[in-house]
Amino acid sequence: MRSEEHVQKQQPDDSSTTEAFTSEEPFNPQTAMIMWRMRTPLIILICVYAIAVLGLVLIPGVDDQGNPWHMSFFHAFYLVSYTATTIGFGEIPYPLTDAQRMWVLVTIYMTVVSWFYAIGSILSLVQDPVYQQVRKQARFQKEVAGMQESFYLVCGLGETGYEIVEALSNEHYRSIVIEKDGDSLLKHNIHSLPEYVPLLIADASIPKNLKMAGIARDNCKGVIAATASDEVNLKIAISSKLLHPDGMVVCRSDIQQYEENMLSFKTDYVVNPYNTFARIFAMLLHSPSMHMIFDWVTGAPDSSLNQAEEPLILNSGRWILCGYGRFGRSLYKSALLENHVETTILEADESICERFKQDHSDNIITGSGVDEETLDKAEIKQAVGIIAGTDNDSNNLSIIMTARQMNPDIFVVARQNQRDNTELF
Repeated sequence: MRSEEHVQKQQPDDSSTTEAFTSEEPFNPQTAMIMWRMRTPLIILICVYAIAVLGLVLIPGVDDQGNPWHMSFFHAFYLVSYTATTIGFGEIPYPLTDAQRMWVLVTIYMTVVSWFYAIGSILSLVQDPVYQQVRKQARFQKEVAGMQESFYLVCGLGETGYEIVEALSNEHYRSIVIEKDGDSLLKHNIHSLPEYVPLLIADASIPKNLKMAGIARDNCKGVIAATASDEVNLKIAISSKLLHPDGMVVCRSDIQQYEENMLSFKTDYVVNPYNTFARIFAMLLHSPSMHMIFDWVTGAPDSSLNQAEEPLILNSGRWILCGYGRFGRSLYKSALLENHVETTILEADESICERFKQDHSDNIITGSGVDEETLDKAEIKQAVGIIAGTDNDSNNLSIIMTARQMNPDIFVVARQNQRDNTELF
């Protein structure tokens, strides 16, 4: 019984070892693809060279004494090699007979055609997008394997992801990026950052890609999931905790349901940008001095503290909130409603307006707020502040300009969605 129990205990270890061994790829993908695509041209070249060499060996020639002479395999291969590549070193070691010259002519046409076919196959392989992706992945794996410093794995190179990578690089922290959309490279030039950032164009929600990016390495200090999809960020959080339990995991989430799910998997930090801004804005409403201190403490690394700065005191009165999407709802519920601020909401979607009227007593008007008519209905001249919080930067800029024209003293809060529009705002 004891020996049988011992065998049963050993079985899981053996199976796990076998699974780990078989999970390794027997061939490098790049090598396997070259062998697969180039097998036919190589076979043709080998066959053509073999036939050409064999013909020169079998066809008799004449030496300098006029005696019959057969070319050795070495001399035949040497002659075919420089003839096929059109280099040309003459007829060696002895002048060729007419039969040998006729065979050399056949050899020239056979080898030239086969080389053209082989070179065309090579060019086709190099231009193949799949092969280019395999080469990039192979180069990326070498860069990750050669990284000895501690690094953070950033998933997503959108507006948020680039800001994170730029901040890490400016503080001389190494980072590795996984981004599914290759067009993000055109928007964000990570190669201009102080630290070199290896980049993998792949889906970060696939565990295999996370392992390729070095998530299981000891020098991986944490994973930052900053994609635009809460579902993808949730998958990254789950995979990170399973593949590297000791690493820190930071996730972005815009929806409360996904945020709670991430926390249930012991995600270290879940950042909701809408709720974060709503809490900061609420702090500004009820405690301007605390907001100023918070701004000092959490400011950019290179920013200086202005001790002569006065707290930002907002006038009491009615506010106008343009846009009641996820950002508008967070701002209204966490900042305006909790601080008992009278609010007029402008929302272009009529269905959202109907649902709002059923749950809240504040005024809501159907409209985007980009025109004077809608802002006039919201009595902008009597309002103390306006929040341009739609998901369209052009609309937000239009709201700001129209509001300033109608009420030059109004306090403006604007939502900027695209980093490229910083100068406009």
